[in-house]
Amino acid sequence: MLKGIGSSEGYGIGKVLIVKEQSLYFVPRSDCDPERELERYKKAVDEFCNKTKQVAEHLKEAVGEQEAGIINSHIVMIKDPYMNEEIEKLIQAGHCAESALASVCHKFSNMFSSAKDELTKQRAVDVHDIKNTVLSILLGAEETDISSAPENTILVAKDLTPSMTACINKDNISGIITETGGRTSHSAIIARAMEIPAVLSVENITGILSNGDTVIVNGSDGVIIQSPNEEQIEEYAKKRVDFIEERKALYEFVGRETTTADGIKLELLGNIRNTHDAVNVIECDGEGIGLFRTEFLFMGRSSAPDEEEQFEEYKRAAIIMKNKPVIIRTLDVGGDKAIPYLKIKKEDNYFLGCRGVRYCLKNKSMYKKQLRAIIRASAFGDVRILLPLVTSVDEVRQVRKMIQKIMDELSQKGVAYNKNLKVGVMMETSAACLVADLLAKEADFFSIGTNDLTQYIMCADRGNADVAYLCSTYNPAVIRSIKYIIECGKNAGIPVGMCGEAASDKYMIPLLISFGLDEFSVNGSSVLYTRKVISQWTKSQADEVAKLVSEADTEQEIVRILKENANKT
Repeated sequence: MLKGIGSSEGYGIGKVLIVKEQSLYFVPRSDCDPERELERYKKAVDEFCNKTKQVAEHLKEAVGEQEAGIINSHIVMIKDPYMNEEIEKLIQAGHCAESALASVCHKFSNMFSSAKDELTKQRAVDVHDIKNTVLSILLGAEETDISSAPENTILVAKDLTPSMTACINKDNISGIITETGGRTSHSAIIARAMEIPAVLSVENITGILSNGDTVIVNGSDGVIIQSPNEEQIEEYAKKRVDFIEERKALYEFVGRETTTADGIKLELLGNIRNTHDAVNVIECDGEGIGLFRTEFLFMGRSSAPDEEEQFEEYKRAAIIMKNKPVIIRTLDVGGDKAIPYLKIKKEDNYFLGCRGVRYCLKNKSMYKKQLRAIIRASAFGDVRILLPLVTSVDEVRQVRKMIQKIMDELSQKGVAYNKNLKVGVMMETSAACLVADLLAKEADFFSIGTNDLTQYIMCADRGNADVAYLCSTYNPAVIRSIKYIIECGKNAGIPVGMCGEAASDKYMIPLLISFGLDEFSVNGSSVLYTRKVISQWTKSQADEVAKLVSEADTEQEIVRILKENANKT
């Protein structure tokens, strides 16, 4: 049995097909004809864009617009003015097209890889994928074709890139195994959208397995079973059927209100990065947008989006949601986000440095443009503002003062906006938790970010493997913090939501119901599942579980209680 990261749930049984890596070897040269090399490079980019568009169209038809957007983003990156300028400079200096491309992509990849957060790191994988695809075009290398893989194939690769994944015939692929990647990688996202079980980051799997080997892929638990016996095959074949039936049963929750078993109405929203994701939230039956991560509008480009570009993006999201809530988090960047043009200085401790609302208040000219864009977009729907990494009442007051000044300016110019625009606070720091009662008097709503809250409460960098065991939402300190934040919101009469991973965790949901959470914001693919889990609990049942948890001393005891009681519903 081999262990990896379960990145797409489900069970697959089949024969291994090793996806061989292309040979992209070339001899770097610095004495080339710049005109000829520039022409080669531009032709290769044009061919790359045409191929990528075709792949995106195929993916759009197969699984949806959001996943197609992942592939289309590669076109945006290869056409990035800053990246192209750097490549063309090297070509003009006499470097061959291959060398210039590889050098600049290596620079960008290192830049993204140095980030602390997983989503920014993922852009390094995008750059690597783009580089290899364009290099293969320049070198005339033979492409890896996995579109014609036979039925019941288990794809095994060192790194299954998004462009390769997009060529998959999902009816023939029973599972995916790779040596790299994680739950947030684009390949994992596409695998989940295609509902193909996937286990990633399995060390040396391409050397351990051979073509034709029979394996079981357990994407739910991150396990690979080599050469399974008849009993194991029978066991997992049944698990596979049961899993598929459970997935089908989720569709009965389409169009239903999100309510507990005893009729308590809750809100179930979606987390997004752009308007492609907003469409996906609608398709997944979400009831609004609980977290619009605006930093993604600023990434992968050479300059900040201006006010008009941001306004159009926020406006589109509001129109797509048709007066359903659209909660827009203002720019959440800092030393861990790789955005060169912002000139964010390197810090010894990114997570305790100048990030989130701190950075924005130090860069008010840029922040004012974003706030104006959001406020203008509020004329087109139920748009709300969410402030990240708040640690004090003073920060909220400063932003509110800026918002009021912008509103006064817009009123003088006759520009429409929602005069009752709501401003909320991300509850994700220890300081915010300790003064939650004070912040509740300043905010119109709270949104709990459990990923960062856990990190700060436990004083454990969630990117550090040595302390990863501490980054658990089930820890008593984290659970008590969540409960207190919700209590403070309730006492002040403001709604409290959650946009962290815990919002879709079936073990945490009864606690959140008991504590009185009003809104659950999850990834689009988790909407129906979360609605189903919520529907299985009454408030009194949830209260019983919460009481048992409150009497537990350790994380291990809490996990045991939650798992035992989850199986009873």
